[in-house]
Amino acid sequence: MDIGLVAGEASGDLLGAHFIRALQQHHPQLSAAGIAGPQLVAAGVEALYPSDKLAVNGYVEVLRHLPELLRIRSRMGNYFLQQRPRVFVGIDAPDFNFALEHKLKASGIPTVHFVSPSLWAWRPERIHTIREAVSHMLVVFPFEEGIYRDAGIPVTYVGHPLADVIPLEPDTAAARAALNLALGPVFALLPGSRLSEVKRHAALMLDAAQLIQQRHPDAQFVLPAASPAAAALVEQARAGRVLNLTVLAGQSHTALAACDVALVASGTATLETALFKKPMVITYRVPALTGWLMQRQALLPWVGLPNILAREFLVPERIQQAATPQILAADALAWLADAPRRESVIARFRAMHLELKQHAAVRIANALAPYLETAR
Repeated sequence: MDIGLVAGEASGDLLGAHFIRALQQHHPQLSAAGIAGPQLVAAGVEALYPSDKLAVNGYVEVLRHLPELLRIRSRMGNYFLQQRPRVFVGIDAPDFNFALEHKLKASGIPTVHFVSPSLWAWRPERIHTIREAVSHMLVVFPFEEGIYRDAGIPVTYVGHPLADVIPLEPDTAAARAALNLALGPVFALLPGSRLSEVKRHAALMLDAAQLIQQRHPDAQFVLPAASPAAAALVEQARAGRVLNLTVLAGQSHTALAACDVALVASGTATLETALFKKPMVITYRVPALTGWLMQRQALLPWVGLPNILAREFLVPERIQQAATPQILAADALAWLADAPRRESVIARFRAMHLELKQHAAVRIANALAPYLETAR
């Protein structure tokens, strides 16, 4: 076997398929197996378990599934120790992958990990675990390179795959036509992809939308729901409201391309919004104890990726008690009213996009190629 891999998310499945295909151009007989989703399977990877086995979020859910996750990890470790791939690639899923990578690296199998955990934001001591587990780290943000270099861990900056997928100049008119939106301001509402996030943020954002609509009766709102279950939660929150709202099945990129301003739950969606060059208001709510613990452990004053990359509050962040409908609505309306401020932040987002657009799949393939060319 050439490559053993574990992809724990849909995004990892897609990116994995891209770099496997890039490698196949020079290694047409490439063999790969592991935990893979449909995109990797379509690229020729043998799936011993589907990726969605690892798609478990939240403390309670993880605890409920922990015996099965530990059983799968043990079986995968034994399988790779027997098969001896030339290289193992862990795509994100750090809690699952680092322990597996530690076991494989100790046995002499090179381990490459793609997507660093947020050491720069909290729990920096994890670098010691990573040093023991990872032969080579592939990072998506340029400032992460120095963290690993200083720790003596081989590292390559490959860029962010979203920057390769999202166009430098989004077509707002085409997106609005695709969604049958009329003239007037358009606001995207992105409450998060996890059901727990939708429960916490949907009503908050819909309350803010009602306040915006009072000021702008022609305002339109689009909310991309990540799953049918998420859409059902949004419809529950919507009950009793008179709101010009379209709930979409997925289509987050179309919603972002179409909007003037976005209300976004903190997470990867904030980076997507920046790559679509859209002014935004970042918000997030968690249970009080979780929020207190996160605040105590936080190393940075920012939570949103655009602000972390900019090293300043480029866009507003409204977290915990500051996340009220009135504040979110006022922030969104302030963006709409201030064209010079909008143009300034759009220019910053364009520069950010250019820095992150590095053809990640090709760079990952180039980083893996030397392992495939090493004699057994």
